[in-house]
Formats: sequence, structure tokens, C-alpha cells
Amino acid sequence: MKSFFKHSTLASAVAATLLSLSVVSSSTSFAQGRVVLVDRVVAVVNDEVITRFELNAQKRAVISQLKRQGVTPPPESELDAQVLERFINERVQLQYAKENGIRADEEVVTAALQNIAAQNKMSMQQFSARLKEDGVSFEQFREELKNEIIINRVRDREVESRVVVTDNEIDGYLVTNKAQADKAPTEYQLSHILILVPEQATPDQIEARRKRAEEALKQIKSGTPFGQVAAVFSDTNDAAQGGSLGWRQADRLPAVYSEAAEKLAVGANSEVLRSANGFHILRLQDKKTGVIEKAIVEQNKARHILVRVNDLVGEAEARAKIERLAERIKGGAKFEDIAKLGSEDTTASRGGDLGWVSPGETVPEFEGAMQKAALNTVVGPVRSQFGFHLIEVTERRSQDVTADRTRQAARAAIRERKGDEAYQSWVREVRDRATIEMKLAES
Repeated sequence: MKSFFKHSTLASAVAATLLSLSVVSSSTSFAQGRVVLVDRVVAVVNDEVITRFELNAQKRAVISQLKRQGVTPPPESELDAQVLERFINERVQLQYAKENGIRADEEVVTAALQNIAAQNKMSMQQFSARLKEDGVSFEQFREELKNEIIINRVRDREVESRVVVTDNEIDGYLVTNKAQADKAPTEYQLSHILILVPEQATPDQIEARRKRAEEALKQIKSGTPFGQVAAVFSDTNDAAQGGSLGWRQADRLPAVYSEAAEKLAVGANSEVLRSANGFHILRLQDKKTGVIEKAIVEQNKARHILVRVNDLVGEAEARAKIERLAERIKGGAKFEDIAKLGSEDTTASRGGDLGWVSPGETVPEFEGAMQKAALNTVVGPVRSQFGFHLIEVTERRSQDVTADRTRQAARAAIRERKGDEAYQSWVREVRDRATIEMKLAES
């Protein structure tokens, strides 16, 4: 996959949290007619503290999300402990990012904000005003988004980049699923609870985590809403959304989930499930059968030159460089020669050749410019989240890509399943390596 090709966009995930943040508040006391802010430490993560003030902000965001979903928030003491655990997991990932130089520059954050506003059909002014109406400062939302981008980059670097899907795995997957090849795929809408087990857990620790999972299941069976139990017990970032995984095809789920989902009736919960990462409880919210359609698409045969914008090369410098390269092409230089010399993409050695590109394979800014480009005409600079591009389309065609799509879907399904499992394991490892001192009881 080319480096600028589309990944799962952060904007779509963050858009779902729009207006879910809330006003941060802290406890106060009055002394000699003055208001004195009281802010106590609730945890120490390596060399950083988490304060009651910060915990309240996170907790209020969770409560806001739960209420928007019609879920009654759990008791405050239980919510405190669970939100703090997830806060710690986030903090150790951000610390890891800082130690390894993984950052989110301001241009990328701004672009993400603009995407979120667009997805909510608002201008940036309207978006900021809507946040203010709900008691959320624009700066607060921007900082939360920045952290999300950083954690997403950490995952890409430490997990996704190491997940390898071989042709043999794809061939094996297609053979295994051959019986289902002519059938429409089944999709499941799932919610889950994950009770993590430390990597080097002792038998006593494993037993304690198992009992915690059983207590969660007991509460569900007694009538407590699944989302409320997830908010208290689950060790995942989606706990504040009631543990919702959204819609997933069976082949894109971890094996322990797909096997359980196949046996569940809609609205039913699984028993406690065991995996290498811990204990799970699954709820099947809904399921549906997809539709098989022949895939005929308009493809572009294109090539490009990329100059990246990053921590070392700013916006102005990158634009100046890409414009110099464009001038050389206008002056008679061959596109492929300039790409080999000046492009900062992995396609440089091929003269920037991308081959035949189908819709949805590149980021929106690139795809939009590519589709509008006249044949054999260089367009750009085109700005994307990766930097500035020059693009040339040399051919167009209508192509039946059903077989290719089947193979791509198999690769994506294997990659998603392996990526989810690897990420859970990695977060658990980073969490276990951290030095953490809990002070919640003292606050």
C-alpha cells in the first residue's frame, strides 16, 4: 500500500464523539472569603501525575457519552476507578509517543478538525460555536483530538506496521472461506467487555481477573444494562461508548468473537470467553446479510511526486520545493526523472508510478484532484495529510475488479483481525512496564 493511501480515518471516529466532551470542574473550598481550588493527585504514571481535576474532566466526558446513548451512568466510585484505568492506558501511550518522538504537528490537527466539521456539515465557526453551546472549549477539543492522532500514530508505528499479511495467508483464507464465496457476508453489530490480564500474570492475578469478568456477567444477567456494565468493567477505550464495536464482518473479528457471535441470538450475551489478552463478554446487538455485487469501477493510471510536511520540514518549505519541481517539469524535464530525484514516496524509484488506482484507495484530497485531472497534464501542488503532491494521469478505464476486491477484502480482514489482537497485546505490555502509583482512595 502506498504511503499516502487511505488508512482508517481518525475523523470518522472522532466525529462520533462530537459534543461528548464536557466542562471541566474541580472541587472548591472557601477560606477567608476566597475560593480556593483543591486539586489532588489520583495516580502517578512514571514521572507524571494525574489529578482529580483531570479525572473529573474524563469522567464527565464519559457520563455525557453514556447519557447521549440512553445509558444510566454507574455509581460514581465505580466509574472513578474504571475511567482512571483507561486514563492511565492513554497516558502510558502518550508517554511512549513522547519518548519516541511521535508527534502531531499543528497542520495535521487543523486538517482533522476541518474534516470533523465537514462531516458534521458545519463551518469551523459553526463547529466552534456548537462546542461552546455544550460547554466545551475549542482548545479542549483540539487537545483531545491531538492526543487521538498521536495514539493513532503510535498504533500505526508499533502495531500496524508490524502486522504482515502474506499471499499464502490470503490464499489459505480464500480456500477456507470458499464455501461462503458465493454467499453474501454476514455482519454483526457487537458490544464487548474486555478484562485485561497482565502478560506475566500469576495464577492468583488470573483468578482475580476471571472473578471480575464473572461479576460483570452477573450484573448483566441481573438486568443491569450492558453499556453501564461495560463503562465500569471494560479495559478498552470504547467502554465509554458502551463497549460498542459497531458493524463488523465475521472474518474481521478476532476468532474468539466470530465463533461466539455465530452462536448468539440477537440481543443475547455470551458467557465469559477467554483469550490470550484476557476475559471477554460479548453482546450481539444485531446482524445482517450483505449484498454481493459485481465491482466495475473507473480506474486512473497515475503517477505522483510527494514532498512531505513533517516536524523537520514546514509547510512553506515543502510548498516551495514542490513548486520548484513543478517548474522543472514545465521546463521540459520528464515527470518520471523528477520523481526519481525529488519525490519522498516509496514510488520514487519507479518514477512515481502508482499503477492503476481504484476509487477509495487514496486519501480524499488526492483522489479528488486525480479524478478531475485531464490526461497527460500535471496538476498540483495538491495538499494532503502527508504533504504536497504533483499528479499526472496517463490513462483511464472501466474495470471489473471483483476478483481483486475479493482478494483485497481478504487481506483487509486478516490484517484487521491481527491488528486488533496485536494492539491489545501491545497496550497491555506498555501498561505492565509502567511504574504506576494509585492514590485514588486518598483523593
